[in-house]
Amino acid sequence: MSGGAWVLPPRPGLVIPVLPCDWRLCQSTSVAIGPDSVALSAGSHLRLLPPGRRGSSSASSRRADSGRRLGPEKWIGRFRRMESESESGAAADTPPLETLSFHGDEEIIEVVELDPGPPDPDDLAQEMEDVDFEEEEEEEEGNDEGWVLEPQEGVVGSMEGPDDSEVTFALHSASVFCVSLDPKTNTLAVTGGEDDKAFVWRLSDGELLFECAVWQVDTKEEVWSFEAGDLEWMEWHPRAPVLLAGTADGNTWMWKVPNGDCKTFQGPNCPATCGRVLPDGKRAVVGYEDGTIRIWDLKQGSPIHVLKGTEGHQGPLTCVATNQDGSLILTGSVDCQAKLVSATTGKVVGVFRPETVASQPSLGEGEESESNSVESLGFCSVMPLAAVGYLDGTLAIYDLSTQTLRHQCQHQSGIVQLLWEAGTAVVYTCSLDGIVRLWDARTGRLLTDYRGHTAEILDFALSKDASLVVTTSGDHKAKVFCVQRPDR
Repeated sequence: MSGGAWVLPPRPGLVIPVLPCDWRLCQSTSVAIGPDSVALSAGSHLRLLPPGRRGSSSASSRRADSGRRLGPEKWIGRFRRMESESESGAAADTPPLETLSFHGDEEIIEVVELDPGPPDPDDLAQEMEDVDFEEEEEEEEGNDEGWVLEPQEGVVGSMEGPDDSEVTFALHSASVFCVSLDPKTNTLAVTGGEDDKAFVWRLSDGELLFECAVWQVDTKEEVWSFEAGDLEWMEWHPRAPVLLAGTADGNTWMWKVPNGDCKTFQGPNCPATCGRVLPDGKRAVVGYEDGTIRIWDLKQGSPIHVLKGTEGHQGPLTCVATNQDGSLILTGSVDCQAKLVSATTGKVVGVFRPETVASQPSLGEGEESESNSVESLGFCSVMPLAAVGYLDGTLAIYDLSTQTLRHQCQHQSGIVQLLWEAGTAVVYTCSLDGIVRLWDARTGRLLTDYRGHTAEILDFALSKDASLVVTTSGDHKAKVFCVQRPDR
């Protein structure tokens, strides 16, 4: 499963891919809720269940390896390495006593007694007489008003604080990787996590409707299942009971559900890391680990356009998005570039790169940026704007008509995912600091934020009327936030 954070607008067949954790610690699973069924994947196995029917309550002891990891697990791994380096660095600053030694010609000038024992009562009395308590209290009050403890740079501190959520779903026993809302009513959510479980629950009160244990679903409960290569992403077709998925062997699969008719689109000999069906339903764009981009004709099963070399990316793709009419495609990669591609001609018509890394040398083929990468992106539906979220916490708003940077909004931690609100110029972001933020893309101003998680947010979804935000987190919880804006 690719770690690229990409999101489909709420519609029939909505699927949100899993954002896996550090590849050394776990593997990935994904869930998708469609109009009439729930799709589950773990490793190379894909199963569909009808909503309202219960799978087995027991989970597998482990998930299948999903192959190459990209994108979000990269910043989680970096964050963990950063903590480790911080701890080891602090320890290195103070050498242990046994490493300190004197040379034979060194002379001891003075011996300082570190623990002189309990003080004499007369000494204490003398010291107390010299203390001005009123001044001490005044100084202490001044400290409370004037001193602010700022977090150490590069280190995410405690996320304990206010909880702005209306509902908390807490039945997962490990990190919750993904969430999807039912496309008909937006009243149900399906979440999948590191515990190998997918739960379908009600947004209004968090009540569990049923549980899906991925590997031990009873045969009579299945709608359809299929064995393929390790899954990297999957998406429902917007207007048909058709499921698309990319696998680690480079293939893209297309199945009719539930009869199982199958078509395969063979890519390069490397994982198909991200993909998206274009709005016309006739084409799909797929990004690959070697940096190539292919636009496929779904009916003919052949590529219409192939972008590679300098036209493609110089690193694995992490995310892809299309505008409303499907004329433009936006792709993101670990090479820290976002490329604007014409879906008609297959030509690159624009390249976006954050100013903070503009001076960095270009990466060689197959090399990955260790300091930054594109994690999520998307198009505004009412203005010619595009948003790109970066690993370093930068949200960049680009003007498509002039292909210039309009605003740069900074987060304290890496951006995991972004979503545009339909019909407005408001963009939502979630990040590793566990906060959901709303930005006005016209001004670059922060409108509001929502807090409540005690660990990084790994995925989020927005209801069709933009009244609810549903988040999942490394704190083993999913939360529902009621979104209030001044213009509502």
